[in-house]
Amino acid sequence: PVIPRPCTFPMKLWLLVNNPCVRSVRWDARGEGLFIDQGLFEQEVLAVEPSAAGEDELFKTKNFGSIIRQLNLYGFHKLTVSPSSSAVGSVPRPAVEGGDSSYADGPLHHFWNPHFRFDRPDLLVKIKRLTKANKEKLDAGLEVTSRLADDLQY
Repeated sequence: PVIPRPCTFPMKLWLLVNNPCVRSVRWDARGEGLFIDQGLFEQEVLAVEPSAAGEDELFKTKNFGSIIRQLNLYGFHKLTVSPSSSAVGSVPRPAVEGGDSSYADGPLHHFWNPHFRFDRPDLLVKIKRLTKANKEKLDAGLEVTSRLADDLQY
């Protein structure tokens, strides 16, 4: 299997949620969705300046709304946040307006994508950015390919 280059949004997100040092993004109890603590994410990820060691910013934006837009463009669905959302055996449910709960530093957002799984980085290649061209291809029944890197094949 092949996994996408780390420069793709889904791969950055997958690396972030699996980084034990990152507290603002975590897997749900089933490892099939992710929780993002908006306030903590803004402090921990978006407000961090690139280091003098030459590290790049993880995301080019400082705006949390832009992260939500990227999630939507890559086919993530917002789920309602409730005590049962994080329970083992819960089934993802579509979000309802005003369904966010306050958690730690800010609203807690729960997102789900069928190809974003804790133990399946190989599925990330199936997550496509929903551009106008890609939508037209999908509507026509054609396959949409992801950018891949030779050095990430395993």
